[in-house]
Amino acid sequence: MPLQTIENQRLYRQIADQISELIASGEFAEGSRLPSERELASQLGVSRPSVREAIIALEIAGKVEVRGGTGVVVAARRPVALTTASFEGQGPFELLRARELIECGIVAEAARCATAQDLEAIRAAVDEMQGRQERQVSFDAADREFHVSIARATHNAALVSVVRDAWDLGRGAIWKRMEQHFQTAALRASILQDHRAISESLDARDPRRARSRMQRHLRRVAREFGRRWTPAAVSRPGPESVGPENGKLSASG
Repeated sequence: MPLQTIENQRLYRQIADQISELIASGEFAEGSRLPSERELASQLGVSRPSVREAIIALEIAGKVEVRGGTGVVVAARRPVALTTASFEGQGPFELLRARELIECGIVAEAARCATAQDLEAIRAAVDEMQGRQERQVSFDAADREFHVSIARATHNAALVSVVRDAWDLGRGAIWKRMEQHFQTAALRASILQDHRAISESLDARDPRRARSRMQRHLRRVAREFGRRWTPAAVSRPGPESVGPENGKLSASG
């Protein structure tokens, strides 16, 4: 047997593959409900966020259905398109944790180093987000520009690259499906408010407050993505849950 390339597989994908094998073998029959996130996490020895990312990957692949008030149900067998790791993107919870570790330090440095021109660019990104929110169109591009502008304010090109990569690698199918399930008008308003508060702390050149507000912002998104599957939280994609390519609203970070 020839040697095969060793693949550093993401944890959620390993979990999804195990559950997929159990579905294929009939251990989890069509129409049956999967064990709860808590049970799966305990049996697999992993965190509940990793299980949730795996469930979303299985949903994208058409192998399960997430039903509010019922749980996660094995879907009817049907041919589906294969997905790749690059299509799925980074796991949202891992990404948000990494961004918290990185961007909290970056925003504190920006509070110390930003020029008047840097601060104007950050404010402009927030204003653009607000304008797009009022027009009920996606503010993803302005959101990205906000975070990248903060990195630029450190005057460290390596940090700018890190923030760009974290943003761009994370906007895969799993992140978008999380938004479809858990985004709300209230969350979008809170995200905009968070960004305004971060901008104000930078204007005040207060590194400690800037760090605290960035942490609060990223933890808010993670908390919303971790809410229980409930009828209010889970819905089929609608006009407000389509990605930015269709010009509709989407909750970002």
